Amino acid sequence: MLDWFNDCICFVTRFFSEIHLLQMELTAGTNNVTELILTGLFQDPEVQRVCFVVFLPMYLATVVGNGFIVLTVSVSKSLHSPMYFFLCYLSLVEISYSSTVVPKFITDLMTKIKTISLKGCLAQIFFFHFLGVTETVLLVVMAYDRYVAICKPLHYVNIMNRQLCHVLVAGSWLGGFLHSIIQILITIQLPFCGPNVIDHYFCDLQPLFKLACTDTYVEGVTVLANSGLLSLCSFLILVSSYIVILVNLRNYSAEGRLKAFSTCASHITVLILFFGPATFLYMHPSSTFTADKLVAVFYTVITPMLNPIIYTLRNAEVKFAMRRLWGKKKNPVVERK
Repeated sequence: MLDWFNDCICFVTRFFSEIHLLQMELTAGTNNVTELILTGLFQDPEVQRVCFVVFLPMYLATVVGNGFIVLTVSVSKSLHSPMYFFLCYLSLVEISYSSTVVPKFITDLMTKIKTISLKGCLAQIFFFHFLGVTETVLLVVMAYDRYVAICKPLHYVNIMNRQLCHVLVAGSWLGGFLHSIIQILITIQLPFCGPNVIDHYFCDLQPLFKLACTDTYVEGVTVLANSGLLSLCSFLILVSSYIVILVNLRNYSAEGRLKAFSTCASHITVLILFFGPATFLYMHPSSTFTADKLVAVFYTVITPMLNPIIYTLRNAEVKFAMRRLWGKKKNPVVERK
């Protein structure tokens, strides 16, 4: 997995070099802006210091919590089913997704002037949308896994084989990449000649479009269709899937219904936390960025931190595996009977 990840990093680095060259060619003579200023979440220095104290532990909890899930699933022999395979990748995506925005956001809380290069802004937009859509598709994949497990239990092992699991995970990464590359190709064609102040605490498409020296109505509609409708359609697919699953639970025993519902409840909670704010952000009329920034805090900072808590508190197998792993770390020398 590490070699594959390093290859991806090298590919993305080369890709952004080519994108930067293409942007320079497309906007030659019209792009005077090379550095952007972020207004941040709040202007009051005292409030910013309070936010630093609050959000730094949240980000650390996100990295540690999701990282511990990745570690637990990777080393535990009892968590090798497709559900935990997908959960492992979801936690990995959560760490990466949050890390595209939160570290710089936290650092900027302690600085008076918050700046980012135009190239860095485009990179942040790319990874933010890439990982966001990857997570969306992974949630759909996890819903499909639960559908097969509950509605077709006798065929579950044959359907959800290792090869299909890898294809579904690869498809989620590919879907995120294709979505994000469309966003970037739309953005790099726009000329930016001033002003250079983004009314947000990180780079996103709509705030950046307001700085373009041309009409961006068509680009805005395209982005809305590519992002907002994708989130809404995925949410509707997920809701429909879980309705079918809950209906099929009537055929189970009371104990079987309780166990299956407990697992599905975790997934449903996560998708509501993820899709609720995202759908609001892209589907409501843009009136003020203040509300948008507060909603963005929810899905960039809070939701990634809550996911490990949701999945571990309602899952006895994960809690048991974590206790075993923690016990081994505290007592490394244990004789096997």
